[in-house]
Amino acid sequence: MKIFMTGATGFIGTSTARQLTEQGHNLTCLVRDRSKATGLSDLGCELVDGDLSDQDRLAVQMQGSDAVVHNAALYEVGIPESRRQALKEANIDGTSNVLNACLDASIPRVLYVSTCAVFGNTSHEMVDESFERPNLNFTSYYEETKYEAHQIAKDLIENRNLPCVIAQPAGVYGPDDHSALAGTIHQFLDGKLPLMPFPDFGTGLAYVDDVAAGLILILDKGRIGESYILTSDNVTMREIIETSARVAGKKAPSRAMPTGLLKLLRPVGPLVGKLMGQPPNLRELIASTDGVTFWANPEKAKKELGFRPRDLETGLRDTFKAEGRL
Repeated sequence: MKIFMTGATGFIGTSTARQLTEQGHNLTCLVRDRSKATGLSDLGCELVDGDLSDQDRLAVQMQGSDAVVHNAALYEVGIPESRRQALKEANIDGTSNVLNACLDASIPRVLYVSTCAVFGNTSHEMVDESFERPNLNFTSYYEETKYEAHQIAKDLIENRNLPCVIAQPAGVYGPDDHSALAGTIHQFLDGKLPLMPFPDFGTGLAYVDDVAAGLILILDKGRIGESYILTSDNVTMREIIETSARVAGKKAPSRAMPTGLLKLLRPVGPLVGKLMGQPPNLRELIASTDGVTFWANPEKAKKELGFRPRDLETGLRDTFKAEGRL
């Protein structure tokens, strides 16, 4: 197939682009900075310059494609007020522009990469694709923007017959991950995590190459109008650190970081965040982690599509080996 893709230079996008080209697909990638896209050129991808802000230009660039994969998004939690506009433009406005451009260009098949975060705090319950969040109390502005983008996709599917399938990855990890979760794991491996942060925070996790493989399965086999959760283990932060310790042959911290103290430090969040290697908005970071779970069930993708992610221990071992930490 001839596929037009956004977000191909990102963490998930890089693996997805590699696997698509390995399967023989012709990939055209939208890029803002060609210096960050040398790996895509090496894969034989065609690069087109641009961003998500111009719907008409996007429609011209994707014209003639057999499919579009919209993966571009900004994932940032614990952000200052000054970053909100950037997240809105990328996650909400960008999604609207790309998906409407797909309609303008008469693209026959579209994959939109959403997230399990749109479910919000699942309150220690395991939810599936049919779950509707009971309120709009968002734990972070990232969650809010992705929820709004998800509604845009659903509306275009229902009211304008957009031929779209939706992927909902949970947390994603793997080599060269620069997320806050990866930062916490690296702090532990480096001996700089004496206390367990937010031990009861819960998230689904899947290895980056498995998520990319899942996206391709959804693009290939997913039913138009349907959503598919992509995750493997649903775990707590304590379980993540303890599994990391077991794989790396280290001892996990037994005591938890006092969340009450962190809450008292919220007014000086930027300073505390810098000292702890955490984002500057401590209030949002706590709101999105303290007692919060983002747990979702991937059985639909497993049964309908043959999604087969590796378990957390295997994935962490593969990650640490690739990063030279074993």
